[in-house]
Amino acid sequence: MDLVTEPRALERLRGSALVPTMGALHEGHAALIRRAAALGGPVVVSLFVNPTQFGPDEDYQRYPRTIDADLEVARRSGADAVFAPAATAIYPEDAPVAVPPLPKVALTPRLEDACRPTHFAGVCQVVARLFDLVAPRYAVFGEKDYQQLLVVTAMVADQAPRWRELRIEPHPTVRESDGLALSSRNRYLAAEQREQALGLSRALRVAHAAQRPETAERMMRDTLEAHELAVEYAVVRDATTLMPVAGFDRPTRALIAARLGAVRLIDNAAMTVWR
Repeated sequence: MDLVTEPRALERLRGSALVPTMGALHEGHAALIRRAAALGGPVVVSLFVNPTQFGPDEDYQRYPRTIDADLEVARRSGADAVFAPAATAIYPEDAPVAVPPLPKVALTPRLEDACRPTHFAGVCQVVARLFDLVAPRYAVFGEKDYQQLLVVTAMVADQAPRWRELRIEPHPTVRESDGLALSSRNRYLAAEQREQALGLSRALRVAHAAQRPETAERMMRDTLEAHELAVEYAVVRDATTLMPVAGFDRPTRALIAARLGAVRLIDNAAMTVWR
């Protein structure tokens, strides 16, 4: 496995399967890398903590940076190369990197845009830059960040001539045996907070007993608050547009964001998973 820091060294890896990450790799990332390897061709894992997707009061400075451990996870999971660029390689001072137009799904009311207004602009900026540098045939994204998955998929479709051959490959959320969705931010949790964090997956399970979306939303919120989580949103939305729904007559998704002290946690599930 090669460690690449300069974009020019990516030329030989064109047509790869790309797994974009911010590092702090865990078994969820390992599953994405294995999925990429199954697609055929070389596998490139990017490690870059992107400053433009963090808000002014978020955890950019303390976001875990674990390069040695990340290289080992990437190697044993089947990566052919790890692209770990400096910030100047992604955002050259002499060549500003444009932010692609945001797809509609990035601006859906009461979801991430309401809580993190600059987040998806930063995500689209860095992902577009990675796509241009790596020129992958596939890019693998987890459903754990469900709105991000839809945003990136829509961005690629909107800019079809730019990435004509690129296909976005989703991968299901990877969970611990007790249901907690794997996340790099889980390492922030104190031992006693981990039980509280299970409130997210429990809320998703409870929601599947509801006959109406508004009932599911109330049940999720009640479960989260019972675990002493500060709820940012707990909603049921159309699985494609993320717009509000009046019933379960179409594919729907339950989405949650909540805070546990300084730690922000998100989770989601298709409303058919536990029915």
